[in-house]
Amino acid sequence: MGKEIERKFLVKDMSFKTLAVRKIELAQGYISTDADSTVRVRIAGQKAFLTIKSRTVGFVRGEWEYEIPVTDARELLQTFTDGKFISKTRYVVPSDGLNWEVDVFHSSLEGLIVAEVELPSEVTVLTSIPAFIGKEISEDPRYYNSELVRTMTIPE
Repeated sequence: MGKEIERKFLVKDMSFKTLAVRKIELAQGYISTDADSTVRVRIAGQKAFLTIKSRTVGFVRGEWEYEIPVTDARELLQTFTDGKFISKTRYVVPSDGLNWEVDVFHSSLEGLIVAEVELPSEVTVLTSIPAFIGKEISEDPRYYNSELVRTMTIPE
């Protein structure tokens, strides 16, 4: 089993764009958004993935991810999401030995920008936080992508 140890933050300015080393367009939807497990389909550029995640406890949850054909991902999104999916541009920003992933949301979520950083262990302390990082939202379920796709509105 893979583990995802992640913290999430709102982004307060666009300075991350000049620091980014990679940019990728993402489309993702959910086959299941059960509280104990989510099943996500994601198209990331020319690749696609099926991801299963367990319930989050603190900043940790189980994660299993498998590459699938893009044609299968498109069919899964069309068949299981009722046309409700998230589109966003992801910028990868290295800082202090970690990669921050900054997601700029599109469509009805336009204006929402969220940064997340995966940590190597549960006891890792963030000693340096980039200047573009704002309020932490790691434990606010309103900002989970599975919740955003359900409401398609930016939390207040």
